[in-house]
Amino acid sequence: MGSLKPWARYLLLLMAHLLAMGLGAVVLQALEGPPARHLQAQVQAELASFQAEHRACLPPEALEELLGAVLRAQAHGVSSLGNGSETSNWDLPSALLFTASILTTTGYGHMAPLSSGGKAFCVVYAALGLPASLALVAALRHCLLPVFSRPGDWVAIRWQLAPAQAALLQAAGLGLLVACVFMLLPALVLWGVQGDCSLLEAIYFCFGSLSTIGLGDLLPAHGRGLHPAIYHLGQFALLGYLLLGLLAMLLAVETFSELPQVRAMVKFFGPSGSRTDEDQDGILGQDELALSTVPPDAPVLGPTTRTSVSEHQNRPQLADPSQATGSQLDRVGGPEREAPRSA
Repeated sequence: MGSLKPWARYLLLLMAHLLAMGLGAVVLQALEGPPARHLQAQVQAELASFQAEHRACLPPEALEELLGAVLRAQAHGVSSLGNGSETSNWDLPSALLFTASILTTTGYGHMAPLSSGGKAFCVVYAALGLPASLALVAALRHCLLPVFSRPGDWVAIRWQLAPAQAALLQAAGLGLLVACVFMLLPALVLWGVQGDCSLLEAIYFCFGSLSTIGLGDLLPAHGRGLHPAIYHLGQFALLGYLLLGLLAMLLAVETFSELPQVRAMVKFFGPSGSRTDEDQDGILGQDELALSTVPPDAPVLGPTTRTSVSEHQNRPQLADPSQATGSQLDRVGGPEREAPRSA
């Protein structure tokens, strides 16, 4: 496969990606199709039963209109279920969570702006906030990655591991730490606090948040028997979890991307004739070494001067120029003979 052209490699990678997408679609269709049809049949049966019972006082057209209005409101995160005295969707903790979902590109979709001004502000806010968030995350990654690399370096020196083994051990350790601290532990807390979700659903929510998928089908309960103080504390905890968890996930991905196996795979799909960053760094290092050997007061040589110096260095030298003949002086570039004076 090393003899493949670059375009053939890219085509192979694209075909593999499309094949993975198709395989995922087929599996999800087989798994989710029967439950979705069962739920649809159940809703239609309940709706038919309700219409048969209240047909006299509630026409079917009015019921469908009411359900349409409720569903449109639900799409914007506004729900009329439960107690009407519950806190609004746009209280301060909920608004902070919404802005964090924008800046982290999570986008749960559990709430959305209704006004034109709110939609315009979201566009401007995301356009300015996303680059700032990326710059902040890059700066934090640059500071924290050496700190998390120290335990792996100490183990590698202590056990005298090869560089490839040390990199694999460091990536595995950081991945295990992120999985335990930012996925398993928060999932256990969410499973214990919110009693109507299973442990699998809690892990599913944590993974969807850290991977910025943010499907929004599962969120911490909004006022389902929770004390308002506990609910607001949960919103702030989710905000901090998003910021810290995404940073930890980025550190883990960066560590895995530096593995020799991953770099070799990326290099295989890269252009064969292009220079990598390591090659460019080596060239720059050689240039700096060559420049460092030049005396500070050396004159700057132009192309013509360099050629003359090179020709002079390549000419043969004589042990005693005073005993050389005229032809030898001409070959070695000795002192020019005076031309004969004309009579």
